[in-house]
Amino acid sequence: MRIGIGVGGNMREYLAVLVPLLKGESVNSRGEVHRASASLELTGVPAPAVILAALAPKMLDLAGGIADGTLTWMVGPRALETHVMPHISKAAQRAGRPAPRVCVALPVCVTDDPAAARRVIAERFKRYGQLVNYRRVLDIGGAAGPADVAIIGNEADVESQIRGLAAAGATEFFAAVTPAGPDPAASDVRTRALMKALAARPRSYNDTR
Repeated sequence: MRIGIGVGGNMREYLAVLVPLLKGESVNSRGEVHRASASLELTGVPAPAVILAALAPKMLDLAGGIADGTLTWMVGPRALETHVMPHISKAAQRAGRPAPRVCVALPVCVTDDPAAARRVIAERFKRYGQLVNYRRVLDIGGAAGPADVAIIGNEADVESQIRGLAAAGATEFFAAVTPAGPDPAASDVRTRALMKALAARPRSYNDTR
């Protein structure tokens, strides 16, 4: 009978191979799942960052302790502040690593009809309210479903909500543009224009002045 090592153990073995290789180091690893004896030469370029899609505690520990950070989906500000940040930050501190990157991705809609946008987003992304890992993190954030963590409103509202994510610990934001409302085409143009304008600003969103 073979005893599996679980997702966390599997990922730990995978990172034990990947991270040193990306740093140009030779690897001779004999894990239960991942085995490698190799080296990788990246000439003239820095080692790329390793970002894990992590939501559960064990994966967040790996994202902070071994990898360079996490990319989340369907994580609102409350879950980010009370769940993601404590796990990933403590893991990085224990390992003596720099503060991790925390990349947050959410649906975004600039519109003057937030109620209509919430209906569209609730339907389009409803499966995430049914998948175990996403359901867990939605519950942690007190969200009934994806529409409750989506970034919705006029330009000022959306900018304020993104600043709220930065205040909760996000270092980077990725917008899943989701046009809605009476004129979806206009919503799409407004959303993309705002994201472009915000991305062009040199000031960090952790600076709320």
